Amino acid sequence: MDNQTSITLSRLMAQSRSMDVIAGNLANMSTPGYRAERVVFADWLTPKTNTSLPRGDRQLAFTQDRATYRDRAEGTLTHTGNPLDIALSGDGYFTVSTAAGTRLTRAGRFTLQADGTIGDEAGNALLDVNNQKLNVAAADTQITVAADGAISSQNGPIGKIAIVTPNDPNRMTAEGGRLFRADVPTTPVTTPKLVQGAVEDSNVQPTSELVRMMATEREFQFATQFVEAEGHRQQTAIDKITGPVS
Repeated sequence: MDNQTSITLSRLMAQSRSMDVIAGNLANMSTPGYRAERVVFADWLTPKTNTSLPRGDRQLAFTQDRATYRDRAEGTLTHTGNPLDIALSGDGYFTVSTAAGTRLTRAGRFTLQADGTIGDEAGNALLDVNNQKLNVAAADTQITVAADGAISSQNGPIGKIAIVTPNDPNRMTAEGGRLFRADVPTTPVTTPKLVQGAVEDSNVQPTSELVRMMATEREFQFATQFVEAEGHRQQTAIDKITGPVS
């Protein structure tokens, strides 16, 4: 395969990856606490061989899918009036207990489970500052959540919701649209800001994502047309060289 086609195909692969990420963002634009993904591309340089071109023209620049990161901008808060809907304002994540271990989330839409624990939409139990499940007794009917995470009822204190942040926010692995696995230790947030009766919306901006999608699609189509035209040019050249001699 010639250099021009190889370079263009690397760009096509990058645009395909970008389209997948944008589609994922749009699919999660209604997911509470979702943080939009962004893709970082870079040039991968490799030297040309068997060439006498000037020094500045002796490298090929392929497109490399360098990394994917999360946009940590906060989503807007939607007030629901549900006492177990809890939004986070500022840094931090809730911790929940899953079958795979402790996970972090910004999706604060919680409900009271049959066993008395407070769980997220998947039933994962919300954890307190001691990494234990928060339990609400049947007699606790009026739940209050303070800004610092202290949770209580008309019968007294219940516990305190753990709000933590990873020591390196870039080293988290997304598991679906709501959960994250921290690949580094976490640290409690000293002054968390919780809002009871509200949910943090996704920070995806649909209009911006659609503009990105259209721009990515145009670039993909342009690169595809180039590959097709180059393939046609090469085939025409081969046909002329190998054609019958009159």
